[in-house]
Amino acid sequence: MQSTPQSTAELDRLISRPTAAVIRAVEQCPGNYAVLGAAGKMGFHVSLMLQRALRELGRHEPVTTISRFGSPRVRQQFEDADFRVVAADLSDPKSVASLPAADNIFFLAGVKFGTSNQPEVLQRMNVGMPALVAERYQQARIVALSTGCVYSFTTPESGGATEDSEVDPPGEYAKSCRGREAAFEAAANAFGTRSSLIRLNYSIDLRYGVLMDIAQKVHTSQPVNVEMGYANVIWQGDAISHTIQSLPHASAPPFVVNITGAEVLRIREIAQMFAKRFDSVATVEGDEQATAWLSNAAKAHAMFGAPRISLTQMVDWTADWLKHGGETLGKPTHFEVRSGSY
Repeated sequence: MQSTPQSTAELDRLISRPTAAVIRAVEQCPGNYAVLGAAGKMGFHVSLMLQRALRELGRHEPVTTISRFGSPRVRQQFEDADFRVVAADLSDPKSVASLPAADNIFFLAGVKFGTSNQPEVLQRMNVGMPALVAERYQQARIVALSTGCVYSFTTPESGGATEDSEVDPPGEYAKSCRGREAAFEAAANAFGTRSSLIRLNYSIDLRYGVLMDIAQKVHTSQPVNVEMGYANVIWQGDAISHTIQSLPHASAPPFVVNITGAEVLRIREIAQMFAKRFDSVATVEGDEQATAWLSNAAKAHAMFGAPRISLTQMVDWTADWLKHGGETLGKPTHFEVRSGSY
């Protein structure tokens, strides 16, 4: 069992390590690569894994990373990693029209938090923006990050929603995410644009994620809300590995795949796992509801392999990281929110 990363740099290397399957997927998709929305929570690691896979293939052209890059510190991080850095507003038609050409696109941009009373922001950023990108890169392969929140709530006994399940999301945010998917579906119809839509449930990076949300509350003796009593999680390195492996499957109409772990986790039990590691007591509040946002990722696991990092490993790493003062992003997932309003 691998020990807990001791620094952010070590964590970045661990998460972004490409598997042989990732390298094969990149080899199958010639041309240059661009990551849009690169400054978000997954963008740096997606960019790094692509870069490392390309270099394993003897290719040293830079991955183009595109975002607003409003933070000079974040921009410097990307420049130091030898990416081609392009600052652009992806919701502005003129900016999108002027973006550099690319053959393979990873679209990670969008908004979630602070939008509950701003439907126009959700429309512009989660529906209008992907439509602009899909038209600009209509000849490219596109992998677009979506969310398991596009499904209806389901019971843990069901094993989670499959790719064929009803898409009827609660809340304006989730509806806008379905609008994002519809933008790529429309591009497929209009231009033949090939895409893969990634319905991701709760990627785990030691600096944020559902496990960190629970661990921080247990560590500081705060109650853990269990009304959303169940969840799926997947290690960020595994999530990105499966996401990159979806690139050769981009198609018109879009290829759709759920990406998450194999287990349906009970939040109450995860809190107890952290309490054991902190030698403390977990306190919970609220009553577990019969349903939650849950996805079945059997399709991805059959195609791309089972996740390599186990739940126990993720819990151990998260607890150690927190106990030793590792960096956190201060961005809670709000996984416990059932209304869909953020």
